[in-house]
Amino acid sequence: MAYIEFNNVVKTYGAGESQINALDGANFTVERGELAVILGASGAGKTTALNILGGMDTATSGTVMVDGRNITHATERELVEYRRTDVGFVFQFYNLVPNLTALENVELAAQVCANALDAEESLCKVGLAKRLGNFPAQLSGGEQQRVSIARAIAKAPKLLLCDEPTGALDYQTGKQILQLLQDTCRRDGITVIIITHNSALAPMADRLIRFKSGRVTDMKLNPNPTPIERIEW
Repeated sequence: MAYIEFNNVVKTYGAGESQINALDGANFTVERGELAVILGASGAGKTTALNILGGMDTATSGTVMVDGRNITHATERELVEYRRTDVGFVFQFYNLVPNLTALENVELAAQVCANALDAEESLCKVGLAKRLGNFPAQLSGGEQQRVSIARAIAKAPKLLLCDEPTGALDYQTGKQILQLLQDTCRRDGITVIIITHNSALAPMADRLIRFKSGRVTDMKLNPNPTPIERIEW
């Protein structure tokens, strides 16, 4: 059994003539410790898939398995516990608390987990040892994204879900963030899933999953991912 299994997953919004299938029988797998890239245009269903995988939404039908656990019909309490202990989230817009320092933002997330990593250590891992006391407004976009990654990995998650993590960043800073995510995957053995519309990022993936119109149209394994420094867009 794969670490993640999406089996014929459908997600329907609305009813009657206004009914929309954001996912229309999506199927894919991801193995433990892989860095997977989910690629697709806006509206392809990739964010819906990520939200279901992260326990922030539920499937209308189909089965979603994570680490041998069926989360498809989990109760809200079970999903809260799943989000709290198993999953870290990195968003395009960093969602930091503006009146808390970088350290306090990470500490806030770490407090909800029984086996959380040290917040300062997590910030040092992402290269922010000298910025612990800075507020988000005092940090660059790339530094704020690093704080959000530190916040996610401080929970010691099994799964790191990244929704367009470089979308609000310039080219060079974006490459630094991608390198950090790849390093986190390799160093800590965390399964990392990045969703993006940028096809140039495909070569960095261990596994590339293409979405179109709510379905997975292609899934390929890459035994030799391209180093981040060689990727251009």
